Amino acid sequence: MRITQFSHPRMAQAFVDYMATRGVTLRIERESHYVIMLDDDSKLEMVENELAQFVRDPNHPRYQAASWKSGSTESGLRYERSNIWANIRARAGPLTLTIMIVCVAVFILMQIVGDDVALDWLAWPADSSQYFQVWRWFSHALLHFSLLHILFNLMWWWYLGGAVEKRLGSGKLFVIMLISALLSGWMQAKFSGVLFGGLSGVVYALMGYCWLRGERDPESGIYLERGLIGFAIVWLVIGWYGAFGLSIANAAHVTGLLVGLAMAFVDTRKIARR
Repeated sequence: MRITQFSHPRMAQAFVDYMATRGVTLRIERESHYVIMLDDDSKLEMVENELAQFVRDPNHPRYQAASWKSGSTESGLRYERSNIWANIRARAGPLTLTIMIVCVAVFILMQIVGDDVALDWLAWPADSSQYFQVWRWFSHALLHFSLLHILFNLMWWWYLGGAVEKRLGSGKLFVIMLISALLSGWMQAKFSGVLFGGLSGVVYALMGYCWLRGERDPESGIYLERGLIGFAIVWLVIGWYGAFGLSIANAAHVTGLLVGLAMAFVDTRKIARR
């Protein structure tokens, strides 16, 4: 008798192991999901009651303890070997991946030609003679000045940008990226001059967008946990007061965050009214 199915093998095995401690033998059959099968239908009512409790709290210590007690390496489950590139591609769409690759390529180029040369090519327009070099209004976001800088920004870009692209499309991510890069760069240039770079203005826009979109439109599948948006705001405060001696583009961060919040508010006006 087919009882239920799980998408994750560990959850399926945890329930099977727990029921074994209750004297009920269940089997796992691999289809598109992990299907739980019961051979003795006289135990059906008991299994269904236990399943209801398990689904409510699958991480309860009693299920972990059951796996230690009755689990076996001969369960028949085979976990797929992790592939880093496959994991990255699973969450990221073509635009997310393209920007990641371009940022890495520009970072490598900067190590070869030097930061000053890269800034001459890609930095925010320094004067009116560069205003028609249109790429400069956006290419500053591709510049990163340390390994920690690029890793931090690309991690968040992949985590948030990938989710937006997968659920809302490449067009939506492209618009958020362009608007936030333009406005955050403009504000940072007003505050500190043109010698800046990094994807963090766009990242903060994605933080603001994902958090507010999740609060006002949970069914969109776009969200950022409140603890993480809290971390982002704390990091803004740290940067604003110059703690740890870090050189942080505070104006770009604040502007990006406000841009993301504004775009999420506009995108969810009709949903919020309903």
